[in-house]
Amino acid sequence: MQKADLALEIVGRLRRDQEPLKRLWQSAGQSIHYFVVDDVLPAPLADQIATAFPSPEAMTLKKSLRERKYVSAQMNRHDPLIEDALFAFQAPDVVAVIAQITGKPDLEPDPNLYAGGISLMKAGHYLNPHIDNSHDLDRRQWRNLNLLYYVTPAWYDDHGGHLELWPLGPKGHPITVPSRFNRLVVMETHHHAWHSVSRIRDGVRRCLSNYYFAPTPMRADQPFHVTSFRGRPEQPIRDLVLRLDATLRMGLRWLFPKGVKQIRHRYVR
Repeated sequence: MQKADLALEIVGRLRRDQEPLKRLWQSAGQSIHYFVVDDVLPAPLADQIATAFPSPEAMTLKKSLRERKYVSAQMNRHDPLIEDALFAFQAPDVVAVIAQITGKPDLEPDPNLYAGGISLMKAGHYLNPHIDNSHDLDRRQWRNLNLLYYVTPAWYDDHGGHLELWPLGPKGHPITVPSRFNRLVVMETHHHAWHSVSRIRDGVRRCLSNYYFAPTPMRADQPFHVTSFRGRPEQPIRDLVLRLDATLRMGLRWLFPKGVKQIRHRYVR
């Protein structure tokens, strides 16, 4: 099954529950709007995507106080099914139905996969609370939505590795969205959309990630900002270090806006 066929499956699934998803998006609270869709693709097909995932050795390990996970955006190095599945979420009809659900008509997918692509997380891996950077690499478009599609069969809640949304910020209490097999989560991104991934306890978690951008931000009051990490409530020292790190990187971005384009997490064709 190729990209166009995968996109038809995704559109059909979204349209089947389009009105309930609209209500879920609108009722998700003022801080972080999101919706969840289960059984996005036929289960055997989702199994194939999981099987086609590259090994950790074929990906890049990101390891710091901020995060620990394997990532890749260079899709032509992997099984073609992975690229087709990832870009199926960028098909015009998929973007259109998500625009209708979220009420954001100017959404545009990102063929460069800037900070998108695929990720793989093993036992001990995590992603600390953070907000995604506000723009694309050239600061021409605002980052609007984060699409996360989970493809690990038999992923149980006690494995950890779940998406956490922090509507009151990283000092509050998170909403946990389990990273279950064949599940799509769509969440908005802005300067209050704090989110994280809980530490993996067991197994290998696989995820396809897309971002949608737009000429306008999700919130009218959103300023320009870099990706900023924080410590969890039980990590006060790490929180201080990460806040300083974000402040320094923000200052460098303002001083040298053209000097940060060495970022390599994107699809170089």
